[in-house]
Amino acid sequence: MQRKAVRRRVLPGIAMLTALAAGAAGLTGCTSGSGDGSTSDSKAGGSSAAPAQPGKYRSLPAPCKAGADTKKLKGMLPAGDSLTPEQRDQMYAGVADVSYDGDRHVGCRWTGQSPEETRLLSVGFERVVSYDRTTSSDDDKAKQVYVRRLTDAKLPFPGPTASPTPAAPTPAAPTPAAPSPSVPATPGAPASPSASPSAPVELGSRVLEGLGSDAFLEDKLSPAGASAAQSRTVRVVFRTSNVIVTIEYSVQPALPGTVPPSTETQDKARQLAEALAERLSE
Repeated sequence: MQRKAVRRRVLPGIAMLTALAAGAAGLTGCTSGSGDGSTSDSKAGGSSAAPAQPGKYRSLPAPCKAGADTKKLKGMLPAGDSLTPEQRDQMYAGVADVSYDGDRHVGCRWTGQSPEETRLLSVGFERVVSYDRTTSSDDDKAKQVYVRRLTDAKLPFPGPTASPTPAAPTPAAPTPAAPSPSVPATPGAPASPSASPSAPVELGSRVLEGLGSDAFLEDKLSPAGASAAQSRTVRVVFRTSNVIVTIEYSVQPALPGTVPPSTETQDKARQLAEALAERLSE
């Protein structure tokens, strides 16, 4: 009888302790979960930075119509007299490049021919997008692409980090030669060869100011050949926000020994670039 009574007293006590332990574990779990949730919310709110704003441009213009109106194209591309009005219109309409993503890459090409020369023109648009705007914006990514192209053209990036181009050494003054006996001029004798006109000025490749956010011009002249004329290709690249525009303008004379002028070719390419930059800013 006494053993049964002891068992009855002990068993309810064990059951009560078990229930208390379970309740304490439940309270601990709830407290721990609440603390973890508040901590993660605090970390998320305090450490995550707001993503950079997307670039100014969400799409690209029609490349065959952007800024290159017929009047401007006529000044850059010759049209042979043998072309019909329909053929002229088709030539100045241009041929669009094949593009699998019209919001990222588009371009257009034109070809003009005459008995004296052939001129080629191409315009390309690239919209740069940063896939991780927590680290860089679309504009920052576009600037990186532009700097790579500037480096490929072997031009220094403007700013305090750019190393200045060393100036060419000044040649020493020639020592005057001893005077030679004077020879009387012969009537009707040809002029001295030293009186020939000087060669045309070459402007060369350089960084451009006042065109978009960043811009440079690259001027290349093909090697001279005995049986072929030298062709000149001027490339203008400029960036405005997250869009990079590339213009290539080539002049290929038909007659050997003919050199396309640097000033005229560069001026035409730059004027087109300014028109495109103005169109993009609208």
